[in-house]
Amino acid sequence: MFLADQWVERPEKIEVRNPFDGSVVDTVPRSSLADVDSALETARQGADIMRRMDAYERYQLLAKATRLVEERCEDLARTITLEEGKIIGEARVEASRAAQTLEASAEEAKRVTGEMIPLGGAPGSGNRLGFTLRVPCGVVAAVTPFNFPLNLVAHKVGPALAAGNSVIIKPASDTPLSALKLTEIMLEAGFPPPAVQCITGGGGQIGRALCADRRVRKITFTGSRDVGEDICKTAGLKKVTMELGSNAPLVVMPDADLEKVCQAILATGYSNAGQVCISAQRVLALSDIYEELGEALSPKVESMSFGDPLSDGISMGPMIRESDAERVQSWVQEAVTGGARLLAGGDRQGTLHSPTLVGDVDPAMRISCEELFGPAVALSSCGSVDEAVRLANDTHYGLSAAIFTENLDWAMKFAREVDSGNLHVNWGPQWRADLMPYGGLKESGFGKEGPKYAIQEMTEQKMVVLHLK
Repeated sequence: MFLADQWVERPEKIEVRNPFDGSVVDTVPRSSLADVDSALETARQGADIMRRMDAYERYQLLAKATRLVEERCEDLARTITLEEGKIIGEARVEASRAAQTLEASAEEAKRVTGEMIPLGGAPGSGNRLGFTLRVPCGVVAAVTPFNFPLNLVAHKVGPALAAGNSVIIKPASDTPLSALKLTEIMLEAGFPPPAVQCITGGGGQIGRALCADRRVRKITFTGSRDVGEDICKTAGLKKVTMELGSNAPLVVMPDADLEKVCQAILATGYSNAGQVCISAQRVLALSDIYEELGEALSPKVESMSFGDPLSDGISMGPMIRESDAERVQSWVQEAVTGGARLLAGGDRQGTLHSPTLVGDVDPAMRISCEELFGPAVALSSCGSVDEAVRLANDTHYGLSAAIFTENLDWAMKFAREVDSGNLHVNWGPQWRADLMPYGGLKESGFGKEGPKYAIQEMTEQKMVVLHLK
């Protein structure tokens, strides 16, 4: 791991295992609390260096890092697949997106600006001139999840450095290798060693100590709702961005193009074995089209191939851990026992859970109302657009939601009334351009990602008033 300006080992190791066959891909050090303290002291020095660096120089360094990621896309993609399990085609897309995220961060480094404040519009302001400055927060703690082990790190590291902060990366213990390779790239691009560190270890100890320390001024976290809540309780008076979970709904109205609906569900319900926070988890189809949708979708789901994620032609790879595959299987069985119908899939072998479709799901069932985070889609029937909106909102989450319709009034009603940070018309909920403002409502978190918006979260605003003669 990269700590205090150097690559270091530790006697105690964490094994990084291939989710598909359980083989050891590599090992990383297990950090201690002393390592966290060392990282924080170094990061304070790095924050001072970055604060004084010209914006154009930060742009140049991020642009060079972008080129290095592009040159190493295939190696990075293979690393993602080996440690995380997503199929190699999806891993290549993630590596390419990481380059785009860094490129957008580079461009935004040149546009960290304040604004003029029209003080003349206030009574008694006299001859005064007002403007704001945006300044870096200082030390940023970036706590990242397993499911996008490269691009979600880039979404935190790129904006943090573009804004003039230093950053300490704490990657998921299951998937630290991509983050370490990105750290290597940032250093090779020319960033000062104190400005970028990557420490590996368990989140319960290392992550908690990092987030609790006063030397950290900004925490950016992507992960589960429960861990996010724990971080918020631990953080104290810091700026915090939370990108948390969801159980994204997809509404299908009677005028929808069923072929396009099926295509979207396959693409957004099963990619990365459903381990995406905006994965299409619950499909709410109006009764007029419900049976026809189930009949059209079932054979398509059944025909999806799954297996070795490095093999060509595979639609879906394994889940990250066997315990997660077991949980998905148990939730599916629980729904079927409760009266739902298994329309496709339902099998499991180790970490491989088959793509699964469950019909006649009561929205109160766990497979619909909690976050599944696995390769199963729940199909439910509803009677009207009003009921569909009510069911879409009947959750603590609000990260992404989608509707299929050609009716503009229905589409706008959905957009206005569904409580979700991301809303999609005529595609599934799992879609994101890396430059757009991305974040959730309710217990799906707060704050926005996307380089332009993340930089706003990773800077402080100062108000300056010139009292002129």
